[in-house]
Amino acid sequence: MDNSLAIVYFSVLIVLLTGAAVAVLRQALKTRRIETRLAKIQKKVTKGEATAKDYYELGSIFLDKKLYTQSISNLQKSLKAKDLEGEENTALVYNALGFAYAAQEQYDLAMRQYKEALKLQPNYVTAWNNLAFAYERKTLDAQALEAYEKVLELDPNNAIAKKRSESLRKRLPVA
Repeated sequence: MDNSLAIVYFSVLIVLLTGAAVAVLRQALKTRRIETRLAKIQKKVTKGEATAKDYYELGSIFLDKKLYTQSISNLQKSLKAKDLEGEENTALVYNALGFAYAAQEQYDLAMRQYKEALKLQPNYVTAWNNLAFAYERKTLDAQALEAYEKVLELDPNNAIAKKRSESLRKRLPVA
């Protein structure tokens, strides 16, 4: 009996350690892949060969690393680059730029960027969701609710918009 219990505990320990090792290895590989891509893009930037897509990707990497100032700088360079193709790509950059500003609690600037994205892509659900979040942070609850309702119009199953709009409806006075 005691021997079988020890075997069970040992087996559970091995499974847990194996799972942890796999998780650490996956994270290390992901980090290495990102760092390799970052080095390649930075080399292109240094040589003056970077494209709008490169600046966007660099800005996105900096966003993931929570380096918002560097992200904003690169996303702005992406918008200024002459080879940024299509309204959809431009809307993506504006949305990412808005996200970087929002992360720094610069909600007015974030809202401006989200609105630029929506001018280009009026059905851009993520930008609507982000705009609603910024409105909420600025305590513009009526505008936030309106934006969340637009999200639900475009994506009826959007869990964030459902939850936030229900919460806002409870707070807002009935018209």
